[in-house]
Amino acid sequence: MSYPSLGIGIVLAFGWWVSLTTALAESRHALVIGNSAYQTVPALPNPANDARAITEFLKSAGFEVTSVNNLTLSDMRQAISQFADTLAGKGSEAVAAVYYAGHGLQVDGENFLVPIDANIVREADVPLQALRLVDLMNSLAAIPSKSRIVMLDACRNNPFSEINKVTGRGLAIVDAPPGTIISYATSPGSEALDGDGSNSPYTTAILAAAKEQGLPIEQAFKRVRYAVNSATNKQQLPWESSSLTSDFSFFPGSSGTPQVTQASIRPTGAPAVRAASRSVDAWKRELQRRPAPEAYEIVIKEDSVEAYQAYLALFSTQPDSARVRAVFDRRRVMIAWYTAVTLDTPASYQAFLASYGDTDLAATARRLLERAKNRSLMPTLAATCPCALPVPPAPIQQKAAPPPPPEKKAAAPTKKKTAKKEKKEKPTKRTVRTADPEPAAPPPQASAPPIMPIGIGIGIMGIGGGRGIGGGGYPSGGRVPSGGVRQPTPMPTGTHRY
Repeated sequence: MSYPSLGIGIVLAFGWWVSLTTALAESRHALVIGNSAYQTVPALPNPANDARAITEFLKSAGFEVTSVNNLTLSDMRQAISQFADTLAGKGSEAVAAVYYAGHGLQVDGENFLVPIDANIVREADVPLQALRLVDLMNSLAAIPSKSRIVMLDACRNNPFSEINKVTGRGLAIVDAPPGTIISYATSPGSEALDGDGSNSPYTTAILAAAKEQGLPIEQAFKRVRYAVNSATNKQQLPWESSSLTSDFSFFPGSSGTPQVTQASIRPTGAPAVRAASRSVDAWKRELQRRPAPEAYEIVIKEDSVEAYQAYLALFSTQPDSARVRAVFDRRRVMIAWYTAVTLDTPASYQAFLASYGDTDLAATARRLLERAKNRSLMPTLAATCPCALPVPPAPIQQKAAPPPPPEKKAAAPTKKKTAKKEKKEKPTKRTVRTADPEPAAPPPQASAPPIMPIGIGIGIMGIGGGRGIGGGGYPSGGRVPSGGVRQPTPMPTGTHRY
């Protein structure tokens, strides 16, 4: 070995040691799941390989990794529960990471991770046999942590042909909770490739792009996006939603902190300012000074609707404009779909169908429209049903007035005179029994409404708030993701790549 190469190796080893020391001080923990051996659909070659590669990558970045492959639904729930228990004992400064590779589906605007034992033949099977992504997110969000990183290589083509006609392609938009960044292998409503090599394009890009010391994670995922887009002949475009409140890099620099970049400058505790906040005109001014290939690289890395719109206005005749147009159009559909299912009202679904009634999400929108209409009938039915009338409150009974005190007896005569008088005329002892007073009549009660038969008109099927099992419900908190009456969820904040 030559001395120069030995010196480079020593420098790299020292940098790795500094990064590892910093990472260990930060307490990093990861759960890695790779589902390849599906039992009712063709197996996926790469998820198990991807999980092994990501496990080694995260270990080199100072994470304590739990790696599990080919999990059933109960196994997935148990693995997540055990990981949450481990994380709960590590303190609020811990960093949590979850990587999942395998099949994923969206139903009614909600995302599901598919275990290997799922046997899905109808849409109603999905919530029963797959894991809600929101359940995973809620498990992580319930534990105080410094940062949460979720990487999903789960947007592969839907293998369950029976439900392909009633579910949308790919995964739906998800708003990352505070302190969290979610990275998807491809953009919302699109499908990812499993890859021809030993790893998927998404995992391959992470292994290459995220190793730079001091590189903020947001910048790392921008590089991943462009690398995957190039490797797949511009067919696949990773996407992320970020609400991180602190800086993070997989391999901190020698100072132990990420590089300070314009994208990472923000007040302490504040979410990252999303690049998409720049207007179309601002993007035009930025791009018009660039050649078309460089402008394309910029808008792909930034991945915002405004940037795509500016590119199309400036470079409509360039070869890459067709691909940008396809991404731009699909992103607008998915944003409109996110808005419709978040509001979850008849008006929101009608608005979506008016603009995008010919898309793959139209059938789901029509079904949810009918469900929302039925739900809106509930107040009317409740008002006309006698059993739903409020019971009038019982009147307050006044306490009966206490009986008057007995009259005071006249003062007793002197003892001697009284004794003589008693001897002289002693009255016959009689017990006079007075009749008990009649109890006071209770105050009149307000007459209750007549009880009417309730066997008719109550068994109306299909009326109910929230999302039933047939459509992938929503839990309490925000959308009822994961029924009940849903409260509108605020629109996404933070770094959300729209």
